[in-house]
Amino acid sequence: MRVVVLGAGISGLSTATLLRQRGDDVILVSAHATEATTSHLAAAVWFPTSAGPADKVASWGSTTYDVLAAEAARGVPGVVMRESLVVYRQEPGPQPWAGAVGDVRPASPDELPPGYTHGLRFVVPLVEMPTYLPWLYRQYVDGGGQQQVRRIKDLGELLDLKPDVIVNCAGLAAGELVGDTSTYPIRGQIVRVANPGLTLSVRDETHPAGRAYIHPRQNDCILGGTLDAGVWDTTVDDETTRSIVSRCSDLVPALADAEIIEALVGLRPGRPEVRLERDEQLLPGVPVVHNYGHGGSGITLGWGCAADAVRACG
Repeated sequence: MRVVVLGAGISGLSTATLLRQRGDDVILVSAHATEATTSHLAAAVWFPTSAGPADKVASWGSTTYDVLAAEAARGVPGVVMRESLVVYRQEPGPQPWAGAVGDVRPASPDELPPGYTHGLRFVVPLVEMPTYLPWLYRQYVDGGGQQQVRRIKDLGELLDLKPDVIVNCAGLAAGELVGDTSTYPIRGQIVRVANPGLTLSVRDETHPAGRAYIHPRQNDCILGGTLDAGVWDTTVDDETTRSIVSRCSDLVPALADAEIIEALVGLRPGRPEVRLERDEQLLPGVPVVHNYGHGGSGITLGWGCAADAVRACG
């Protein structure tokens, strides 16, 4: 088949790559190059965030975990398995993500920051997107995939490419393109600091000052972060930067004096539930497969959703 995939973030690239691997003629269309997408800014640690429905998120997340773990084992650039700790002030109940991870154990008291009574230890994929996305794009192109950088205002504009099917992976723009008013931005601000020698990812989803997470990468650490639903402003807020560094330092005191490299803001594609379905009504004679609304879980769900999107193409 001839398939046009709209969107060059992790959802679009993974879907386009799988389509090429099965032999389809694929054209990837995006308003920007891959390095200008929100995916390129993401902290990109496997952990379901702001996405539903829960049962499908668990399935998509499990598939993606396995793909990324296999890539880490093969030495794919930018993908590593990262020791992780989630901390709690009260005993946590069952965690829906734990089934995909496998070996999850209670943290011992000496593994917890001051003020915390409970924690969970496990290992998940961490993806350095500025390294991984260019590598994935190269796999797609070297495998015969094509790309056009062009902005569209209506999916009908893609009909000049003579597609048998269109896959809508346009992220935050996807809903507007098809009249889906349930989509919304989820503003995320992160801080990139010099790594003071950390190797453990740590997160507190309920810190009193806001979500706190620390994700060590090869040459830096990503500190976060915010989940500001409905906020379009991409201006860096200096007070938020200070708050992020402060609350992350509560978890890892070594960060208090870390050199700040930069602060960044991106808009995640929010929706009450991920939309992944085949639509036969939108365009005359050309089915559209929707794959958008992943919230803060693009890297967590990407390969699982891509596999389902490819199946929906027929």
